Amino acid sequence: MKRFERYLLLLLLAVAIFSFIPPKKKNRKFIDKSNMDLTVKAGDNFYDYVNGNWLKNNPIPASKTRWGSFDELRELSSQRLKIILEEASAGTGGDRLHQMIGDFYLSGMDSVGLEKLGYEPIKADLQRIDAINSIAGILDEITYDRTHSIGGSLFGFGIGPDDKNVTQYIPQINQGGTSLPDRDYYLKSDKRSTKIRDAYSKHLKNMFMLIGEGQTAAESHADAVMRIETALAKAQLSRVEMRDPDKTYNKFSVKDFSSITPSLNWKELLIKFQVNGADSILTNNPSFFKTADLLLSALSIQDWKTYLKWKVLSNASPYLNDAFVKEDFSFTQVLSGQKEQTPRWQRMSGLIDRQLGDLLGQLYVAKYFKPEAKQRMQDLVNNMIQTFSERIKNLDWMSAETKTRALEKLNAIVKKIAYPDKWKTYDGVSINKNDLLGNVRHCGIWAYDDMVNRFGKPVDKTRWGMTPPTINASYSPQNNDITFPAGILQFPFFDFDADDALNYGGIAAVIGHEMTHGFDDEGRKFGADGNLKDWWTKDDAAKFTKKANEVVDQYNAFTVLDTLHVNGKLTLGENLADLGGLSIAFEAFTKTQQFKQGKKIDGFTPAQRFFINWAQIWRNNILPETAAQLILTDPHSPGMYRANAPITNIDAWYDAFNVKQGDKMFKPKNERTKIW
Repeated sequence: MKRFERYLLLLLLAVAIFSFIPPKKKNRKFIDKSNMDLTVKAGDNFYDYVNGNWLKNNPIPASKTRWGSFDELRELSSQRLKIILEEASAGTGGDRLHQMIGDFYLSGMDSVGLEKLGYEPIKADLQRIDAINSIAGILDEITYDRTHSIGGSLFGFGIGPDDKNVTQYIPQINQGGTSLPDRDYYLKSDKRSTKIRDAYSKHLKNMFMLIGEGQTAAESHADAVMRIETALAKAQLSRVEMRDPDKTYNKFSVKDFSSITPSLNWKELLIKFQVNGADSILTNNPSFFKTADLLLSALSIQDWKTYLKWKVLSNASPYLNDAFVKEDFSFTQVLSGQKEQTPRWQRMSGLIDRQLGDLLGQLYVAKYFKPEAKQRMQDLVNNMIQTFSERIKNLDWMSAETKTRALEKLNAIVKKIAYPDKWKTYDGVSINKNDLLGNVRHCGIWAYDDMVNRFGKPVDKTRWGMTPPTINASYSPQNNDITFPAGILQFPFFDFDADDALNYGGIAAVIGHEMTHGFDDEGRKFGADGNLKDWWTKDDAAKFTKKANEVVDQYNAFTVLDTLHVNGKLTLGENLADLGGLSIAFEAFTKTQQFKQGKKIDGFTPAQRFFINWAQIWRNNILPETAAQLILTDPHSPGMYRANAPITNIDAWYDAFNVKQGDKMFKPKNERTKIW
């Protein structure tokens, strides 16, 4: 009877979830006029013209910080993952793959068991830190925490390709040690930053009290953490500075770097990080480590122990009992404005996707991905590369010498579509259905070991940085590759039943976006082989910079919440990619039969449908707190400006919607920025 009830529950669950997934309809409308606000003139605010009624009728769910096209697909993806995880946790798979993800899911859904444990899972960590009595002990704990997936402290450490010799891996140490989303929250005196610092201090105190400390001691410890993190924030480069690959490439011999950080012997530290035989090291900010070195000797051992305890607490709190989860979320609310905690099942599906993404991804692809979509994407990418190539050849501002190298790089781009050719197997990972934090750490240890074991071996450029269900895409300058996971190959980005205008205004523009990243202000500094090197003539580089600065100025003028300006320099790479990707995609679209025939569908011409779908992609309602945070931290511009800004530089948009001088978005033809 119990078995029957379990399968009945699964059946009902599947029915409920599949009811969420819109049925496939051959003749469904991909552009729904009821979502548009036709009272708005297309040339005044194209984003509102396309999305106005959708924005009014789709409020942000209480458990979300924003809601738009990406979020709808993420919701669908997580619902699909839930089905897979529920089936696996019921024992229907019968193999190691199903057992691992099923038991992981059970460990996260067992709220009763987690409540009984309290903070028992981290008591050994706290006791180990209590026993420290020297700077050497502090450093031992920092390396232990990193190698055992307990929490990052003081600085970032990893193994990655050497940007100037991308066939070889090299140890890399990076600025870090802070907990707030950006260094400016520690340093600025504006009202929002002050509010967040005050809330963070309260959060620190509450977390320490949850492990049994009295209020006075907890307040003292909160102060110690804040002092250390503020000092580290002062030494960090800004996000704009961190976008400069030349500035952040600093290579030292291990011996030389140790000489400028007397408290940090990098030869010994590398051994403790399980890296043997390294003679060189890369860092993105040498001066940060000088500050860290001074702080190690200037501050008391007790303050450092408090800081390390906080890192343990911060890392583990989402996987402990309800008191820790609630306190963790209470501070998230201050940062983001989120009204309700994300449902437990959804937190767990996301966690398992991050930790065992190739196991979960195999099941996702088998169940939800059409293999023919992979070939269709290959064809679209090839079409886009051909069109981009033609555009480069016809550029009027670039010399023949630089064009030759640009074409070499473009034609060398590697395409990664849907899912990897070789899946990770996670050999040696142990998953226990009664140990959520242990499962997270076991996966983290496996990932760390997998990373450090690459040292001394040739760089494997076939590795993926995204899981198949991910609703995103990427470009890697070191690999010179573009990646499109299975998750994004859905409407409004891609659909087999959609007309070409929709797919070119959607996924083709995204393809063009990722390709253009290889030629944006950062990506252009890497060659066809992925190495950081200058392949531009001096004159061409100056012309590019002048054009890029026009884009910086355009976006600097945009605001959110009335007073917060978009940071044109922080968002420059994404803005250039949007402009380039959309321009290339439209030209590629003009080669299709649909465009040539010019037949209207649902009252819109092919060109209109292309631009309308582009704007549909970026529709997005967002909480003010989240919007303010993203202005400071996100290299992407807000959705409205991603929809509106690029098209003001594309002549075809003006023609498609009869945009004239006097319309609010109108730019004179000689002021429209054209790069790629």
